[in-house]
Amino acid sequence: MPKLIIFDLDGTLLNTLEDLADAANHILAAHGFPTHPVDAYRYFVGNGMTKLIERILPEGKKTPEFINPCLKEFLAYYTEHMHDKTTVYQGITEVLTQLQDRGVKLSVATNKVHEAVAPLMANLFPTIRWDALFGQRPGVPVKPDPAVVADILTATGCGVEDALYLGDSAVDMETAHRAGVRAVGVLWGYRPRTELENAGADIIIEKPEDLMKLVESNR
Repeated sequence: MPKLIIFDLDGTLLNTLEDLADAANHILAAHGFPTHPVDAYRYFVGNGMTKLIERILPEGKKTPEFINPCLKEFLAYYTEHMHDKTTVYQGITEVLTQLQDRGVKLSVATNKVHEAVAPLMANLFPTIRWDALFGQRPGVPVKPDPAVVADILTATGCGVEDALYLGDSAVDMETAHRAGVRAVGVLWGYRPRTELENAGADIIIEKPEDLMKLVESNR
């Protein structure tokens, strides 16, 4: 049984897509730009908030001089509305509770802005004790750089051989591989099986309950 499980957040623990899309589209509309359908945000998110803003802006506006103020506007709006439509994926809380009861350490590694992570966790997982929560922080490169995984391993006192990393995208699989941790792809998130397979997922699971089977099998 692993001692530590590292979870991606958006598309793995939480379905945050509508709140992210609403915040981004709010900024676009405020500047008179075309908005995007919610489903398009499945591929806009995953590489950090700055990259999200860059991706949604029209050509000719993808410059630091425009991205930076739009990012500030986005973060201000998202902070106020990040609880509006975000939900926990079915079965996740039950699995987290079982893992916690078995003494497995639980952590989050996300490219979401760091300040948003703890409030979301407290609101949506009030009974779960997180051993490490790390979002996008100044001076720390975003995933797929493995720095965040290294920080979690240090914070929890675990080694790479003790951990599993769960995520729904190629960014997550690359992060895990670069950190030397086993990469588990999940199919209930934003990206398709083919992306996870092409990114070299060590194991792919279809539903949260499959994680317990994996953990208990010691695979």
